[in-house]
Amino acid sequence: MLKRIVGVLATATAAVGLLAGTASAADLIRIGSFLSATGPASFLGDPEKKVLELYVDKINRDGGINGRKIELIVYDDGADAAKAGSFAKRLIESDKVDVIVGGTTTAATMAAVPLAERAEIPFISLAGAVVIVEPVKKWVFKTPHTDRMAAEKVMLDLKKRGLSKLALLSEDSGFGKSGREETLKVAKERGIEIVADEIYGAKDNDVTAQLTKIRNNGQAQAVLVFGLGQGPVVVTRNYRQLGMSLPLYHGHGVASKDFIKLAGGAAEGVRLPAAGLVVAEQLSNADPQKKVVMAFTETYQKQFQAEPSTFAGHAYDGLMLAVEAIKRAGTTDKAKVRDEIEKTKGYVGTGGTVTMSATDHMGLGLDAFHMVEIKQGNWQLAD
Repeated sequence: MLKRIVGVLATATAAVGLLAGTASAADLIRIGSFLSATGPASFLGDPEKKVLELYVDKINRDGGINGRKIELIVYDDGADAAKAGSFAKRLIESDKVDVIVGGTTTAATMAAVPLAERAEIPFISLAGAVVIVEPVKKWVFKTPHTDRMAAEKVMLDLKKRGLSKLALLSEDSGFGKSGREETLKVAKERGIEIVADEIYGAKDNDVTAQLTKIRNNGQAQAVLVFGLGQGPVVVTRNYRQLGMSLPLYHGHGVASKDFIKLAGGAAEGVRLPAAGLVVAEQLSNADPQKKVVMAFTETYQKQFQAEPSTFAGHAYDGLMLAVEAIKRAGTTDKAKVRDEIEKTKGYVGTGGTVTMSATDHMGLGLDAFHMVEIKQGNWQLAD
């Protein structure tokens, strides 16, 4: 379950390299992570793990951070929140890491939050729910857009299409529960009527009962699904099997080509809010993000022969935010690194342009989200 990537590279003879590695062991910068690299959220966690390994190796080859190499310590929690909490504890108490970048799911992240806060260690989460950073927690930050932002983006698109009655189908998971709560709030604010409110289990292999209720209700003009991992795939397939033709929206928890592959033709026409990374080539040349996401996409494709998902991008942004903060701090002193993360301004990443503050530990605006539609097995800008 544990994989260590110790980025100490010998640059001369093996003997010299060994001595250098021994001498610098105390100077290693330790970055810890717990990710859902296997299990039901693996299509989120696996690319995150790959990206952290890839870029830590690259940073070390380029000389490290202020001359110090990185040791990356990664645990696979298998999307089990209890394991995530145990691994976070191990990272803090046994591995003595300087910063944590991880937490694929909301449940896993929230299991680690009190530990990071108590230990006073900077923690950059890769999960989506707004509860991670609201209310603000001194030592906790996140890179993905929130579920509230996703709900707002969907509501704006509904309004643009002249639709005002929405059926909500959410997953009984941390992300799904938070997404449901935020959707209900935003719908009320935006004048969208929720005409159905159904729940499905994260491990359900059939959701036709809930979908049939929505169909028989007869009031909905569109359907929004809030979930991640395998669940949304099941929902999408069942949706088409029932012959439902209303506009189908998903939250940003499915912004991966794996979702399209697993859902197959059933995914055609699905709309969701996503980062510019998935439509990199379609962004305007004037968009400052385009250069960043194009470079990241090229690097990822060359290394893994696959297109990057937004989740891969979340890991990249989390790592880079930590790296840049350590550079600016000139030390791994946890309080100073925390302060520098909070001072991040104008960082252009795969998720958008990040400007944090004492009251905003994510730093993304709604303009960092794009509405995309799945057409012929690919992402298409629908803004």
